[in-house]
Amino acid sequence: MDNKTDGCDINRTGLTGVQAAENRLKYGDNVLTPPARTSMWLLYIEKYDDPIIRILLVAAAVSLALAFVNGEFVETVGIFFAIFLATTIGFFFERDAARKFDVLTAIGEEQPVKVVRDGKVCEIARREVTVGDVVMVEVGDEVPADGFLFEATDLQIDESALTGEPVTDKYVNESHVSTAAVSENSSIDNVMRNADEAAYPADMLLRSTMVMNGNGRMVVTAVGDGTEIGRVAHDATELTAVKTPLNRQLDRLASMISKVGVTVAMAAFVVFLGHDVLTQPLWHTDDYVQMAGVVLRYFMMAVTLIVMAVPEGLPMAVTLALALNMRRMLKSNNLVRKLHACETMGAVTVICTDKTGTLTQNKMRVNEIEVLPVGDDSKSGYSFPSLALSFALNTTAELDDSRGIGNPTEVALLRWLTGHGADYRALRASVPIEERLPFSTERKYMATLCDVDGVRWLFVKGAPEIVMARCVMTDEERTRVTGMLAGWQNKAMRTLAFACRRCDTMEVSDMTLQCVAAISDPLREEVPDAIRSCISAGINVKIVTGDTSATAMEIARQIGMSLTAESVITGPEFAALGDDEALERVSEIRVMSRARPADKQRLVNLLQRRGEVVAVTGDGTNDAPALNHAHVGLSLGSGTSVAKNASDMTLIDDSFNSIVSAVEWGRSLYNNIRRFIFFQLVVNVTALLLVLGGSFIGTEMPLTITQILWVNLIMDTFAAMALASLPPEKEVMNDRPRSQADFIVSRSMARAISVVGAVFFVTMLSLLYYFEHIAGLSDEELTVFFTVFVMLQWWNLFNAKALGSCKPALQGMLKDRGLLLVLAIIIAGQWIIVTFGGRMFRTVPLDAFTWLWIVAATSPVLIAGELWRWMMRIKRTGKH
Repeated sequence: MDNKTDGCDINRTGLTGVQAAENRLKYGDNVLTPPARTSMWLLYIEKYDDPIIRILLVAAAVSLALAFVNGEFVETVGIFFAIFLATTIGFFFERDAARKFDVLTAIGEEQPVKVVRDGKVCEIARREVTVGDVVMVEVGDEVPADGFLFEATDLQIDESALTGEPVTDKYVNESHVSTAAVSENSSIDNVMRNADEAAYPADMLLRSTMVMNGNGRMVVTAVGDGTEIGRVAHDATELTAVKTPLNRQLDRLASMISKVGVTVAMAAFVVFLGHDVLTQPLWHTDDYVQMAGVVLRYFMMAVTLIVMAVPEGLPMAVTLALALNMRRMLKSNNLVRKLHACETMGAVTVICTDKTGTLTQNKMRVNEIEVLPVGDDSKSGYSFPSLALSFALNTTAELDDSRGIGNPTEVALLRWLTGHGADYRALRASVPIEERLPFSTERKYMATLCDVDGVRWLFVKGAPEIVMARCVMTDEERTRVTGMLAGWQNKAMRTLAFACRRCDTMEVSDMTLQCVAAISDPLREEVPDAIRSCISAGINVKIVTGDTSATAMEIARQIGMSLTAESVITGPEFAALGDDEALERVSEIRVMSRARPADKQRLVNLLQRRGEVVAVTGDGTNDAPALNHAHVGLSLGSGTSVAKNASDMTLIDDSFNSIVSAVEWGRSLYNNIRRFIFFQLVVNVTALLLVLGGSFIGTEMPLTITQILWVNLIMDTFAAMALASLPPEKEVMNDRPRSQADFIVSRSMARAISVVGAVFFVTMLSLLYYFEHIAGLSDEELTVFFTVFVMLQWWNLFNAKALGSCKPALQGMLKDRGLLLVLAIIIAGQWIIVTFGGRMFRTVPLDAFTWLWIVAATSPVLIAGELWRWMMRIKRTGKH
C-alpha cells in the first residue's frame, strides 16, 4: 500500500474521527516495516556453525563411515539425534528471546502524539497518525510523520537522523504549501528541486527528527513506509549488538576454559593413542579398519573432554536471563530499551535523580497566587491585560477534558484559569500571537509577543529571580515578594513569576510584575522508603534539579537525606569550580539546584572519573546529554522523545521506586548468572576428570558421547532455564554494589567449584573402580554409574539456587515454579533414557529399588549444602 498522499486538503482544524478512520484504511498504519530478517531456516543452520557442534559433526561423520563397515548404527544415530536436539533447543530459546525484544520494541509505536481531532486537541498513539492529521509539535517531541508546516514559532529541528545536521531552522513557506491544498507537486521530491539551500525544505518536517526549540503545527502528508525515513528503514531500524561488561567477562571465562579443555583433550589423545600404538600388537598388522576404530575411540574421548570443558551454555543462559528479566521488569514499570541496562543497574553506585515526577507525583496544582496591584500604565494610556490573557497566551499546554496535555506546570495554570471561569481556548483564538520564545533551561523563562486589540504586549513567565531581575520594582516591593517566595519554596513548592510590558519587540526588560504563584507537587509516598533501600544497598542518591535551593533542600529533607553546607550547591557555583576542585567535591554533593544541562552532564562525567557507576533520571530534552553519558540513562514515561531516545530504560510510572526495583532485578540477574556458572563448571570439572580417570583405570568410556550430550543438554539448557527464571531477592539490597573490576568467578566461588567437583570426581571414580574391578562391569552397572552422575548434579542444582546466600535451598521452592519444572523434566528425561535408551544410550532399565537407592545415596549433596548454609547462618547472626 502506498501511504504517501498524492493530493489532500489542508484542514487546519484537523480531521474528524470518520475522516481519520477512512484515511487509515487508505494509507495504512503509521508504522515502519522492519528490515527483512534472515529466514528461520538460515537462523537454524547458523546454530551448526558453533565450533563445538562442528567438532561433533566431524565425529558423527567418522562414526557413520565406520558404522557402514561394522553394521552398528545405533550410537551414530544417537550422536546425530543429540546434536539435532541441542541445536534445536538453542535455536528455540534464541527465537523466543528475539520475539520478546520485538514486543518491547513495538511499544514505541504507542507513544502519544498531540493532534487536532474533531476540533479538539487530543493525544493518540503514533501508529494512529494518518494523512491529513494536524499534528502539534513542541520542544522535546519526535516528529511522528512527514508533513508541511502551516504554523511555526522559533522552530528548530534536529535532522541528524537523516542528514547529520543537529539544528535546522524551520518556518512556513507559502510558496510550497498553500492554505488550500497540498498537491502532488508539493511532494518532497518536487519541492526539493527548488531547495538548494538545505537538505530538506524549510517548511517540511520529517518522521524521526527531533524538535529542539520552538513549536508548530503541521499537516501530515506521508506516514509509515511512505515517509522519508521509511525509504531507509532497513538501515535506520537495524539492531546492533552491544558488548556489555558482563558479556566480556563471560567471553574471558569461556575462552580460558576452552583453552584448558582443548589442551587437556589434545594431550590425552596423544598420550593414550601413543600408549596403544606402543603396547598393542594391532598396530603391527594390516587391519586398518580396526586401527581406524581405535583412533576414533580416542578421538571421541578427546571430543568428549572438549564438550565437557567448554561452557557452551553460557551465551544462551545470559540471553535467556536477559530476555526473562526484560519481560518481568516491564511488569514492574521498567521498559528496558538496551539489554545491557538489565545487568548494569545491579552495579550502580550513584543515582542522580531529578525532582519533578520521580520524587514527586508530577500532579501540579496552583496552591497560591499573589496578584500585585499594578494599576494602569499611565504612559501608554492602556490598561494592563488581564492575568487570564497572560496565562492563556503564554502557555502551549492543552486540557483534554480532565486530562492535561503538555507541560504539567502549564496544565496547572490552565486548570486554575478554567476553575475561575475563564475559557483559555477562546482567549487564544481571539488574540494573534506574533512571536514566541519557548522556555529553556538556560534562559529559565518563556516570552510571547501578542496583538491585543491592536496593541502589542509581551508576556513573560519563568523563574522568579530571573523575571524579577527584568522588572521595574521598588526595594520595598522586591523585599516583600522575595520573602513571600522564600516562604513558599521552604515548603517545597515551585514558584513562578509573571510579567508583561507594552512593546513591539521581544526585548525582556523594564517589565511590570503581574503576579507570583506557588505550585505544589506532593511527594510520592513510596519515595522515602525507596531512598532508604538505596542507602542500605550502598548507593548514593543525588538530587539534581532546576528548582531553587530552598525547594530542593526541603524535598531532600522530606525524603530523609541528611545535608551539610558542603553537600548543597547550585549549578552556577558548580560551573565556577575548576575540574580538580569539582572532582574532589562530587562525592559529597547531595543536592544541586538551579542545574543546567551542562552542569548535570559534568557531574555525571566527574563521578565516572572517580570510578562510580552512574544512573541518571531525566524527562526533558535538556536531560538528554546526561542520560546519554551515564552508564544507565533512565527516562520517565511522561518525558520527551529526545530523553527517551537518549536513555537505556524508561520508568513507565515515573516513580523512583521503579529504580530500586531495577537495581534489585539487576543484582539478582547477576547472581543468577553466577549460579549457573557455578553449576555448569562443577559438571564440567567432574566430567573432565572422570573421562581422564576412567581411561587411566582401564575403562573404555565411563560415559558415552550420547550420554554426555544428554548431560550437556540438561546441565546447559535446562539449568539455564531453571536458574535464569529465579525471581529477584530482596536480600540483594543489603549488599554493597559489586566492583566492575571483580571477575565473575570469585575466589570463594572458585573454591566451591573445586571442592564440589573434586568430591564428585572421587565419588564417581570410586564407584567406577568398584564396578570395574570388584562387582564386574556390566551394562546395568554402567547405567547405574550414568544415573548416579546425573543425580549428583540434580541435587547440586538446589545448592546452585542458594549460592551466595545462607538461606535454606528449599525455602521458597513453591514460588520457583520454573526450577521445579526443570527438576521434574530432568528426572523424567533420565528415567525415559534409562528405560528406553537401549543401545543408543548404552542403558538398561532399572528397577524401583535401584532408583530409590540411587536417589537416597546421592541426596547427601543437598544435605551437606544445607548443613554448610546452617553453619554460615549461625556464624553471621548467632542464630539458627
